[in-house]
Amino acid sequence: MKIAIYGQRLEDNYLSFVQDLFQSLLNKDVDVVVCENFYNDLSEKIELDSRLKIFKDHLDMDGVNYLFSIGGDGTLLKTITYVRDSNVPIFGINTGRLGFLTSIATEEMESAIDDILAGDFDLDTRTLLSLETENNLFGEVNYALNEITLQKKDTSSMITIQVYLNGEFLNSYWADGIIISTPTGSTAYSLSCNGPIILPGSGNIIINPIAPHNLNVRPVVVPDDTELTLKIKGRTDNFLVALDSRSLTVPLSMELKITKSSHQINIIRLKNHSFLKTLRSKLIWGHDKRNY
Repeated sequence: MKIAIYGQRLEDNYLSFVQDLFQSLLNKDVDVVVCENFYNDLSEKIELDSRLKIFKDHLDMDGVNYLFSIGGDGTLLKTITYVRDSNVPIFGINTGRLGFLTSIATEEMESAIDDILAGDFDLDTRTLLSLETENNLFGEVNYALNEITLQKKDTSSMITIQVYLNGEFLNSYWADGIIISTPTGSTAYSLSCNGPIILPGSGNIIINPIAPHNLNVRPVVVPDDTELTLKIKGRTDNFLVALDSRSLTVPLSMELKITKSSHQINIIRLKNHSFLKTLRSKLIWGHDKRNY
């Protein structure tokens, strides 16, 4: 069994947990490989077992059975650049704040490891969105798990985003930007912009403007086999495009095409967890004295 560990800089109160996690896996004869940057950061603070190995990029993922992400949802989003189309399942351990993707708390870790090593879990298959641009701006990692976002680069003026669905004109959005979201991303940036919550596997894409200048403009949900074409106009020369947390500045003349990606991401879900249970917990639904 080979498990890769990815994380970013952790608060000091989680260091003993990480040390215990490594030791527990090694004691169960698991081959543990740790992301190089995470390993280097940890090694400055705690003593690491000599049996731990290091991986640098997606090319080092050969033979990995599972990838553990330690952090918040933002950390897990970055793991897709390592997993890519390998189908390696991702397991999120929450040391962040809200955490829809990383729903496992640190105190559940020991039993979770036993379940995973025994294969006693379910896989949630999550859709990705793919971005096509001239010169392929994002290279081989031109996909997002949560959303693809367009935003104005300057704070002074709006941009106009013309959206086409399978070549047919939908609308011109006068706004600060627009979010094109997967069902997974419906509980992320899109939710904070009053977008709908969509269950994973629903087969939809959300089109959600950011601070639109027209009060009658609302989020639109379309089938995920739709090809979206976006054309941008504005008073500045550039705008921002973000694939989850990875962003670039692009010229206003750039046309964007967004489609459902040809591959998906698998997220490990333990048997006693569900999306609806996580939803109720994270959004504090039902916490009303009338329910008691």
